[in-house]
Amino acid sequence: MGTQDGKTVVRVAAAVIWRDDRVYAAQRGYGDMKDGWEFPGGKVEKGEAPEQALRREVREELGCELGGVFYLDTVEHDYDDFHLSMDVFACTPAAGETPRSNEHEAERWLARDELLDVEWLPADLDVVMSLGMSWDEVFTEGRL
Repeated sequence: MGTQDGKTVVRVAAAVIWRDDRVYAAQRGYGDMKDGWEFPGGKVEKGEAPEQALRREVREELGCELGGVFYLDTVEHDYDDFHLSMDVFACTPAAGETPRSNEHEAERWLARDELLDVEWLPADLDVVMSLGMSWDEVFTEGRL
């Protein structure tokens, strides 16, 4: 963690998990951002690569292993009391695995035309807007 414009920088990795032409979304059940929807993931620990953090966090939060993973983008977002630097990865569950949240209030699999049916957290909304425009390019069979 460092600082940016006087704010602590929180570095996280987020998983846009894709299956059956839908992406996984989870509703936060705790904290200042309770009830907001997000892509699962979490903090990148010191000495950990973002993809390692992603796989660890998905294993911890969703009880599943990931199969294919590829880097999509890094989203930078200023919240009131911290700066978020979020490495975003498109991924699929490993064969036979199904994400099941043990930390969130609710979970949904959203099709492209359902992406705006939930109230996304601000940084995640940036990802959603990009996905809406690049869905076909991101989720092609050859990439994942």
